[in-house]
Amino acid sequence: MRSDIELVQDVKLGDKKAFAVLVHRHQRSLLRLSLRFTRELSLAEDVVQESFVKAFQKIQLFEERSSFKSWLFQIAVNTARNRLRDRLRDMSTIDNIQVGIEAGAERSLLSRSLNEEIRQEVELLPERQRTALILRVYEDLSFKEIAQIMNCPYDTAKANYRHGLLKLKERFEKENAMEYWRELEQGVAVKVREVLAEVEA
Repeated sequence: MRSDIELVQDVKLGDKKAFAVLVHRHQRSLLRLSLRFTRELSLAEDVVQESFVKAFQKIQLFEERSSFKSWLFQIAVNTARNRLRDRLRDMSTIDNIQVGIEAGAERSLLSRSLNEEIRQEVELLPERQRTALILRVYEDLSFKEIAQIMNCPYDTAKANYRHGLLKLKERFEKENAMEYWRELEQGVAVKVREVLAEVEA
């Protein structure tokens, strides 16, 4: 199977079929990411379509210093933000935007009570902390990739993520919500605790 970089090089030479392969390869992950920001399937689909159009139009600007996926995610995150700002321009701040997670993923990852607690708290995080947390926890990206997507230094991306986790942990401890961990299946509980343990690292 040809790598993303090889396909990008073909696209730059005028091979539109190579771009179709890239679309097929990344459209599901891009839709999943867009849904986390928009919480609306039709809007997320629009974001995905617009992101691929932008990627094709700007493919010559891709310098291959990062992965194609990171570059594409950066386009999608910016596109989603712009779409949401256009739709919610009457709101005082984009921080009021809710983070969406597919219903199926919610049921498989967390119990309903815990998931609702986390979702509500994630909504309260500042935009950059929320973005870093989504990319790290839900998309399992490295801090290097997150920094590229957020267009910020590596340490800034890591700091936003850590600050977001710290705020979540403080709120859970303050509200005695840590008891919810016992409701999780053992394997999932270990995974979630590992994520929160990064705060202490």
